Amino acid sequence: MNKQFLTFHQITPMNYKKLQRYIEQDPHFEQFAKMSAKQLSMYLCCSPEKAAIYQQQFMSYCPKQIAQFYKEKHIHVICYGDEQYPQALYNIYDPPLVLYVKGKVDALQRAAVAIIGSRKATDYSRYAIGQLMPYCKEANLVIISGLAKGADTIAHEAAIAHQCHTVAVLGHGFQYVYPKAHTQLATYLAQHHTLVTEYPYHYGPQKWYFPMRNRIISGLSDAVVVTEAERKSGTMSTVDYALAHGKEIFAVPGNIFSPLSQGPNALIAEGATALTLEEMPRFLQHFQQKN
Repeated sequence: MNKQFLTFHQITPMNYKKLQRYIEQDPHFEQFAKMSAKQLSMYLCCSPEKAAIYQQQFMSYCPKQIAQFYKEKHIHVICYGDEQYPQALYNIYDPPLVLYVKGKVDALQRAAVAIIGSRKATDYSRYAIGQLMPYCKEANLVIISGLAKGADTIAHEAAIAHQCHTVAVLGHGFQYVYPKAHTQLATYLAQHHTLVTEYPYHYGPQKWYFPMRNRIISGLSDAVVVTEAERKSGTMSTVDYALAHGKEIFAVPGNIFSPLSQGPNALIAEGATALTLEEMPRFLQHFQQKN
């Protein structure tokens, strides 16, 4: 664990890309407190006033106490460059500087599929995911989603029912559960599966954190399955990341009169693989070839 990364991350959860210029010239943060605020601001792409605040906060923190805090909370801290850092995240444009993990850390290195969809997902998503899950089990896939209402919850619960490991990527720190109704599910996943976030413990949910969370869902996955989604939605932002990351997209075709099928149907028209019952064996082959 890089305790300097962890300390800075408590101040602001910058990703590695934003901090890269600074890290390349001072990897151990030895000059951070000594540098002028103006010079530091150029490295961090912020105002000198903001840089001065970062310096003051950084000097006030004790790295050992921060590391001990996470240890006592049974939270695994994985910093960029650590042995346990997921290899897949090195390949995205803006990898997290720090990951905070509850549960099984090794799941982040395994072959995985993201299953995503609308928060208003219907029983159609539940049925489709239920039909897909035996293939995921056969391929020994980790199921990744975002612990949101609707399709995310269905995916996590279906994975548990079919004895597949599942990872929930959060858009906030572990002090919070969002939505609160999922506290019991989150607790179960932390004990038997995996929760992961790039946000420090005390960071609450913010609406702009969730689109950023979506890049991690995509980055950790070898392919993405979309069940139901409107054309403009958070689900489609995850798809955009997946396309940028070069991941294969599988979409469940749906009723042409349903707004929740507009997203998947449009993806199929644009070249995504239609995930019909006949195509599910091909889905399995996709992962057998990768493995």
